[in-house]
Amino acid sequence: MSIVGDAEATVTLLPRLAHRAVGVASVQGTLALDLTPRQDPPEPDHIVHRGPMSNGDVVDIDRAARREFERFCNRIVQAVVEIVAGDRPLSQVLRWTTPTVYQDLGRRAQLVAHSVGRRPGQGGVQGTRPHVVGVRTCFVSDRVAEVSAHVRYGGRSRAVAARFERHRDRWVCSALEFA
Repeated sequence: MSIVGDAEATVTLLPRLAHRAVGVASVQGTLALDLTPRQDPPEPDHIVHRGPMSNGDVVDIDRAARREFERFCNRIVQAVVEIVAGDRPLSQVLRWTTPTVYQDLGRRAQLVAHSVGRRPGQGGVQGTRPHVVGVRTCFVSDRVAEVSAHVRYGGRSRAVAARFERHRDRWVCSALEFA
């Protein structure tokens, strides 16, 4: 067998073997949660957003960092509303939420699932999947930001408010409210 043939066989076999090795069950129809940063054309570093802090000081956040944070929040809020709707498994946001927020999301997903007579994560609560229309951010400090999002459920709209805090190397959702 050629080297290319061996490499192709290895590439196709590795995901299946790794999947079995860790004992993770596949979930049919699970939506992928892509939280990788996207590359935009570079902007000058001197362009900043000056936002008020709670103590009256001003936080300087450059536009590129703010835009990337808003994209991240958009993806997290999209995942959260899909979890509550039953279209996405709760475990996908474990790394990006505090234990309190994670437990609350699980409770919400169970309440919605039981109200329509199905298991959590089974999908299909509503005729249309929820969609995040827009996200707005306010940096309270360089390590804390508050987010508001507009979410559409078919012809209806809802607001979602969240608080993100910087823990070590990543942003974590520490509070979440639905209106």
